[in-house]
Amino acid sequence: MCKRLSVFVSIIGMVLLLGYVTTAENPQRPTSTRYEQRTPSRDGIGKIYMGREISQVMGHLAAGWLERPARERQELPNKLIEMLKLKEGDVVADIGVGTGYIARRISPKIGDKGIIYGVEIQQEMLDILDKTTKEEGITNIKGVLGTITDPKLPPNSVDLAIMVDVYHEFSHPYEMMQNICRALKVGGKVALIEYRLEDDSVPIKRLHKMSELQVVKEMTPHPLSWIETLDGLPWQHVIIFEKVAGE
Repeated sequence: MCKRLSVFVSIIGMVLLLGYVTTAENPQRPTSTRYEQRTPSRDGIGKIYMGREISQVMGHLAAGWLERPARERQELPNKLIEMLKLKEGDVVADIGVGTGYIARRISPKIGDKGIIYGVEIQQEMLDILDKTTKEEGITNIKGVLGTITDPKLPPNSVDLAIMVDVYHEFSHPYEMMQNICRALKVGGKVALIEYRLEDDSVPIKRLHKMSELQVVKEMTPHPLSWIETLDGLPWQHVIIFEKVAGE
């Protein structure tokens, strides 16, 4: 599967932004100055991070939307799983696991020796996940109740952290990514799957979409190196980074 030709443009953007980001997003910078607050738009919370308004969170009452039959056609989840190049025994963190729609597809790829930490901030979602995995006889998915700033994962333990249409909802994106990076092994990967903001034909609300350049920009404060962007899915970017340093 080939990288997008336009990735070169994003790399240039990342380099140009790096000086600003490194200064503006100093890890010691107080949270109160890291974010701005404005009047919320219709689908947002009014909190601004690096020029982007954070979207509202999809609650557990909308869990049925995650399991909609049309999702197979709209998002090609099995193709996504192939893109991730998972190996038997991998430790995966599915951040914002929801009902386990993606985690259940990852499960056979990593086998009995692997584990998926299904991280949620809503206990109701974890209850749905637990019920579904028991019904399907899946034993390598472990639900984890995280917080809005911390996924509550063991340090230096994760081979791949995946976020499927989730990152744009983080109310504290800097803090969450900081703690996700702590959970990653050096050389571990982060895969952000986001609806493409650059594509007006993607029928998703604007604040629930992200551009490739914005994702790269928001990862620059962290010990992550951009690896590749894959756009073989109908609606979504698959943007992959690697952890390049320890804490």
